[in-house]
Amino acid sequence: MVKKLVKIPPSLCIKCRSSKMLCGLSYCPVNITEKIKKVYSFKGNEISGSSPPSLFVGKYGYPKISVYPSLPPFKGNTSYFEDENSWLGMDLNDFISTRMSLLRGQINMDINSAKNPDYKLQEIQLTSLSEKPVDIEMTLNKSFNKEVILDEHVTPMGPSAPINKIVYENYKIDNRIEKIYYDRDMKASDGIYELYKKGMSITGISKALSIGSMGINKNRKIVPTRWSITASDQTLSNVLVNKLKDYSAVDDYEVFIRKTEGNLFIGILAPGNWMFEWGESWFPGSTWNYFGDKAEVELDYEGYYGRKTYPEIGGCYYSSRLAAAEKLNEMHRQSSVMLWREIYPGFNLPIGVWYVRENVREMFKSRPEKFDNIDNAIKYISKFTKVKIEEWKHKSNNIKYIRSNLDAF
Repeated sequence: MVKKLVKIPPSLCIKCRSSKMLCGLSYCPVNITEKIKKVYSFKGNEISGSSPPSLFVGKYGYPKISVYPSLPPFKGNTSYFEDENSWLGMDLNDFISTRMSLLRGQINMDINSAKNPDYKLQEIQLTSLSEKPVDIEMTLNKSFNKEVILDEHVTPMGPSAPINKIVYENYKIDNRIEKIYYDRDMKASDGIYELYKKGMSITGISKALSIGSMGINKNRKIVPTRWSITASDQTLSNVLVNKLKDYSAVDDYEVFIRKTEGNLFIGILAPGNWMFEWGESWFPGSTWNYFGDKAEVELDYEGYYGRKTYPEIGGCYYSSRLAAAEKLNEMHRQSSVMLWREIYPGFNLPIGVWYVRENVREMFKSRPEKFDNIDNAIKYISKFTKVKIEEWKHKSNNIKYIRSNLDAF
């Protein structure tokens, strides 16, 4: 077992999350694919199936990167493979198994080819934006490798192989994006918000951004999937945060609790102007604390005017921020927002930021407990946390700010 051979400080894993290789190893010992118990097996050099549609864009080799049209090796209504609204209702093992059956055909491209896409890229763009599953046939240069996608940001996907030939059938571009696709004078940020208002999921929006299907013509680029997801969450939450600042503050301390398999989500909406924090506590035996012997707590935050640097805690910051901004806009209120998450032993595979976004959204649908002061709110929360509540209070920037304001009166 890797755990017996390598001793890495848990704080390093939490800061790295398999993206920076801070430990100095050439592979991530936390994210090794041997931990997958069920991967869809497929042999042969030809594959035929119905793509949801699904697409992955890698980051390695940038600006020369790989684009992966993806499909399971069977036909039918596979749209649920890309439906983030249905994923929360799935058993995690079933979810991972389903996503792992998406086999990726590799095509190498330059990121700038989206400015003047050739026929090959246009086909990929149009099929990836189809409103219904697309029948695809692939002939591969060799059999699929063993490398799967397990990432803090990206939804799991199966193995890949270089494409020799690909044929698409029965696709029809989603009418919500057709105008944006052909409008080469619209900014990508405006396109993202337009699609959001039309009800397109973050998965669909980030896919359109990733394959270079929106933005001013000279700025259009193919964007790695993990970057496009964070860009979508960040762009949309920026718009919504700016809107909610026109509203009055909430009157009470509203506490939301959500328990899921291996996780606890906590939300606090406190009276005051917009502030935001996202905190995570990884227990020993969870994904980013595989080698530790105690829970590690990390937190990032912003004040009323936002932040200028990328949060060290990663893309979950923006996915949770979007969910909070949505809730406050729905309420026509603003507040100081505290979102905390505890991740327990056994939850040990990264499955993408969608998990945070959708769980926080779901949490905010529940009825909150209301309190007239921060101490009573924290006392209530302490009934649910496994991390000592004093540690959360010590890490929380917003609580320190609230207390400093109370002490000033």
